[in-house]
Amino acid sequence: MKRTTISLIAVTTALAAVTGFASLTAPDGETTTEAAAPARLPVERSSLLCPAPSSSDLAETRYTSFTPVMKDGVNEDPKDGAAADEAAGAGADTAELRPSAATLADPDAAPADKDGEDEKDEKGTADEDGEAGKPASDKPLLALKEPGKPVSAEESGGQAPALVGTATGRLAPGWTAQQTTTVSAGSGRGLLGVSCTAPDTDFWFPGASLADKRQDYVHLTNPDDTAAVVDVELYGKDGALKSTVAEGIPVPGGAGLPVLLSTLTADPAEDVTVHVTTRTGRVGAVVRSAEEDSGSDWLAASADPAGTAVLPGIPADATSVQLVAFAPGDDDAELQVRLAGATGTITPAGAETLHVKSGMTASLDLKDVTRGEAGSLVLSPAEGRRATPVVAALRVVRGEGDKKEVAFIPAAAPVGQRATVADNRAKGSQLSLVAAGKAAEVKVTASAGTEGGTQVVKTYSVKAGTTLAVPAPVPAGLRGSYALTVETVSGGPVHASRSLEIAEDGIPMFTVQTLPDDRGMVAVPEAEQDLSVLDD
Repeated sequence: MKRTTISLIAVTTALAAVTGFASLTAPDGETTTEAAAPARLPVERSSLLCPAPSSSDLAETRYTSFTPVMKDGVNEDPKDGAAADEAAGAGADTAELRPSAATLADPDAAPADKDGEDEKDEKGTADEDGEAGKPASDKPLLALKEPGKPVSAEESGGQAPALVGTATGRLAPGWTAQQTTTVSAGSGRGLLGVSCTAPDTDFWFPGASLADKRQDYVHLTNPDDTAAVVDVELYGKDGALKSTVAEGIPVPGGAGLPVLLSTLTADPAEDVTVHVTTRTGRVGAVVRSAEEDSGSDWLAASADPAGTAVLPGIPADATSVQLVAFAPGDDDAELQVRLAGATGTITPAGAETLHVKSGMTASLDLKDVTRGEAGSLVLSPAEGRRATPVVAALRVVRGEGDKKEVAFIPAAAPVGQRATVADNRAKGSQLSLVAAGKAAEVKVTASAGTEGGTQVVKTYSVKAGTTLAVPAPVPAGLRGSYALTVETVSGGPVHASRSLEIAEDGIPMFTVQTLPDDRGMVAVPEAEQDLSVLDD
């Protein structure tokens, strides 16, 4: 009789994968327990989604794609193709951003205004079955060739679609893409920057608004072939806002969909928290905000709800800073508000704490809190209060009168092992590094440029409780734009952001992107399997 059995090694492997430990019985009957230390290996596939940049005919958009070189030669160019495949754990090395099948018009949006700033003009339509049209081109807009060397492409006008992208092989770990748009005039004028997002099923956006002077859209992009179904919840200062159209929003496969927030509810609300979840599928989500008198920018999702939050990189010359926070759980949050500056942490006078009721959006006007010294906001439980998870974001204004410009800074996850932001320029790029707890040392690598240059590496020490704001290091002989990669060398957690300024006609146009861990490495338990067939 022949019987197939699973060996002891295979059984212990399964246990190790689930619990991290393997219990083995020795020949003498004694049981020993060994910890299975997980190995950290590079990811083999990454996805990114970029929203449709603008509907303005005056829009000029630059896309930049980059993958950093990893340590120990993991994604460096091996001597031969076979070694490359073995190092990456997969086949071909690709990283491409392609136009989505369509960027659908928001069916509930108002007609386009004379400046073309309404998303009704977005390119693309849906057919009778709700399916997106064919992509504008089968060719990628942007294709990355190798780690360490960024590439860029430019688009003009208001017909640029959302982009969907995938990276595989040695281009996948840490792959990032940046979309930067300049609109020189009109109600949506400004510098709009966003790091293209990975698809997910849950996003929080405190800092949105339904105010008359603002037009806020949540952009939803579906990377998959099948349709996604999305719910959009809105919360004001008194709780959830009533809506009959925010549930079950279909986003066709491979398409982008902008949704005007003010069409989702009749309830008025100055400060709003937007919660995007999917019933089926996954999407990329980001909010685009345009103000009548303060320009426009993208509001990226806040870090996951947590008892503490760090919002890095408030400019030294900020003329108005507003904090918006939301407590998604069952408990209220009592938050201590502190500003980490160049020399230490202070409590802003008159803005020491913020009470956030469960399920309600709270705001705090911090005015010109930095007063000429760049800093970062640190939120933590007030003295004697327990930690309650919150999400948060800052609305930051620079300039005055008709020369104002707005940008948003969401709560950021720590840099962790490594984080990268693309599309830095020779002038106007500033890096903010925050050590909210223990002091830390970080390494910053400025990559080669998109058109030439040699990378530069610098190491910075960040004192405990401070923000180190420095001009971003620039590659030697830079031509084009470049990427910045931040790595934690030692010490406590570091939070970081990059601000990019492109002044125009006296307007200090700027945008801020946070640098969370790129998750280019994953923990994989070390295990062995013996699937041999035994005869009885």
